[in-house]
Amino acid sequence: MDITLFHASLLLFTGFIAGIINTLAGGGSNLTLPALMVMGMPAEVANATNRLGVVLQAITAVFGFRRHGKLDMTDTGPIMVPTIIGGLVGAAAAAYAPSSWIKPLLLGTMLAMALIILLKPAAVAPEPGTIARKVADTPSSWWGLGLAGFYGGFVQAGVGFVLLAALAGTLRYDLVRANALKMLCTLMFTVVALILFIYEGLVLWVPGLILAAGTIFGTHLAVKFAIQASAKTLKWFLFLMTLCGCIAAMIH
Repeated sequence: MDITLFHASLLLFTGFIAGIINTLAGGGSNLTLPALMVMGMPAEVANATNRLGVVLQAITAVFGFRRHGKLDMTDTGPIMVPTIIGGLVGAAAAAYAPSSWIKPLLLGTMLAMALIILLKPAAVAPEPGTIARKVADTPSSWWGLGLAGFYGGFVQAGVGFVLLAALAGTLRYDLVRANALKMLCTLMFTVVALILFIYEGLVLWVPGLILAAGTIFGTHLAVKFAIQASAKTLKWFLFLMTLCGCIAAMIH
């Protein structure tokens, strides 16, 4: 696929914005997927190629949060298992299911998350000082994480919201630590999905890597902001990004 200067600039810019959005909330793929499809990619190829940027941005975020001591590793094993299993099943579904399923699933997720933030904000933004729970002590979290993994493997766009609902809502991590764990979970199940998409020959490397360069820079800045921002600021950012996700899902 030939890449013009316009396409390269578009991918870098949307990747940069998506890196910020995905690190602090979710839904950045609502920008990157249309940018890839503008280049003439079919939806399933754009969906697969987008995962390159997601993987590299997640690596950047994980190392950034860990460097600042905000990545809680005490319960990562039990958190990772259901998300990886869900991601594998979701990626298989994305590779073989009709692409027409993506929009209703995306819109439903965004609307549900917006309602939760409006009606029960404490569910996704626990008060500072709240003690996090372990997966072993919260059986419902296993299913929530598995569902998040499936959604991420299948759609990717908006998966951050689903993960935050499980990590902050069910396990009661504060938003900064929930975002750090969210990026670790995203890394794990997206690697699984990306391997499957590469095997199916759906990934276009050059546009995917250009997009990834933008996401890495955006993620680097977003981690610094997340460490310094107040819980209230992060909560409002999450709410605004959810509304934007709803609008994007209805327009696409």
